[in-house]
Amino acid sequence: MSVIPVTNSSTPSAASTTSTTTAAGADSTMIASNFTTFLQLLTAQLKNQNPLDPLDTNQFTQQLVQFAQVEQQMKSNDQLTSLVNLEKSAQSTTALAYVGATVVVDGATTPLTSTGATWNFNVAKPSTATITIKDATGQTAYSGTFAGTPGTMNFTWDGRGNDGKTWPAGNYTMSATAVDANNQSVAISTEVQAVVDSVDLTQTPPTLSISGQNYTMDKIKRIVRPTATAN
Repeated sequence: MSVIPVTNSSTPSAASTTSTTTAAGADSTMIASNFTTFLQLLTAQLKNQNPLDPLDTNQFTQQLVQFAQVEQQMKSNDQLTSLVNLEKSAQSTTALAYVGATVVVDGATTPLTSTGATWNFNVAKPSTATITIKDATGQTAYSGTFAGTPGTMNFTWDGRGNDGKTWPAGNYTMSATAVDANNQSVAISTEVQAVVDSVDLTQTPPTLSISGQNYTMDKIKRIVRPTATAN
């Protein structure tokens, strides 16, 4: 097992949106219906006005202003729908680019592969951290302690238990606690580093599958560049 401080990291931007085409479409339908009704009422009013007592000019002007406002609102809703569709398309393109990339997200469960299982830790001050790694059934595979330094540290488990047994590939969950020199608790958080397996474009926003769990793009904290190996 190895614990390595992480000094360089970059955080990708994530696109997100709270608007939906369904809501915009419903608003457009409602306004279009009101717009048609308004035109019918205005036409009927003009046809049936009393020639000896015609429609008041000020009132007619106000109705024309309302007519223009409703028309502008309809056009605005159409443009909003187009913007929402463009945003969804951009999100899908961005999400697809993550497939196959190694990323870091908040979490405690990550897969054990032939290269090991990797977690990241964040502690606020110098401390002693105690970690426990369990398999999917809850059985303890490994436990140990290490010195924690402020900032982000990288922890890689090679898959060997305390008894020297090599554990099979699969998802493993880590729990961690930390105390300082005075035996006072120190806050410690864990991150998982894994490959994005797939993306679900049917969700809004799209979700990324990482270690069997789904995350939205705004949950990604860093992208890890693959380490080049010498020939």
